[in-house]
Amino acid sequence: MIRVRDLTKRYGSFVAVERLSFEVGRGEIVGFLGPNGAGKTTTLRVLTGFQPATSGTAELAGMNVASDSLGVRRQLGYLPQEVPIYPDLRVIEYLRYRAALKGVPAKARAGAVARAMDKAGIVDVGHKLVGHVSHGYRQRVGLADALVANPPILILDEPTSGLDPNQRRRIKQVVRDLANEHTVLFSSHILGEVQEVTSRVLVIHRGVLRADGSPAELVARGASRRLRVAVRGEPGALASALAAGGIAADVVVGDGLASAVAELPAGADPVPALAAALAARALPVHELRVELPTLEEWFHAVTEGADRGEEAAAAAQEAGR
Repeated sequence: MIRVRDLTKRYGSFVAVERLSFEVGRGEIVGFLGPNGAGKTTTLRVLTGFQPATSGTAELAGMNVASDSLGVRRQLGYLPQEVPIYPDLRVIEYLRYRAALKGVPAKARAGAVARAMDKAGIVDVGHKLVGHVSHGYRQRVGLADALVANPPILILDEPTSGLDPNQRRRIKQVVRDLANEHTVLFSSHILGEVQEVTSRVLVIHRGVLRADGSPAELVARGASRRLRVAVRGEPGALASALAAGGIAADVVVGDGLASAVAELPAGADPVPALAAALAARALPVHELRVELPTLEEWFHAVTEGADRGEEAAAAAQEAGR
């Protein structure tokens, strides 16, 4: 439903997005992650036709954003980070007005507005002035606006920004429910909520796509991990078992246990071999596991951590000249 190929957006000499490529299939809810200033909003503005790309292509529902902007917009519902709504209209009046602008037939308009309000959970404030509802409800009014023409594709830019925990919980549930009928690209910088709502994430940083996959897959293959082992026995015997497996770690003693924590490279799993080495030394195992990083730790590794690695490599190369 969404296909992006080598998308680049420049503002003068500044490159906001560079050769970005990804696809979102029908019925997927995909999280679009990145720190502030990563290029998320710029990408969404290009996809929704608000800004032209410098180069590359973007297609929604099989239509090119650049050459068939109106066709794309008929297939698209967009919730921007700051919802532009008229405060002096009642919620239901505003949505009827928006439905008319989006070409919903007059006979179908009342039903379309009612369905959008029900999906967004704003039926109870339908007759209130938009300017008199809370910030959380305004976000939901914006979501109902995106839904009112029942588009197959939804693009949501930071939909929970500025909401309290209860409001965020409600919006996240609404987004999960949308998967039955819509393809959703969901932008956020809050890792936990993206993990709860989506089955797949795209990570962009400094305008470049850094990762694409499910949160569990990305964490499992894309960052270092920790080995934790604790046994009842002599610390020297544990050190010997670790050394036999090529694991470098300091052994400490406490609470009657000899234990160690070792950093492992991505993808490494020495547990089977280490378990055999411990059994050969008759060491009763209290704990033996590989601890994966949190999503936050992984995110740091592929954004700021990657930056530091690139900077260190560049500095070493410069020093060697």
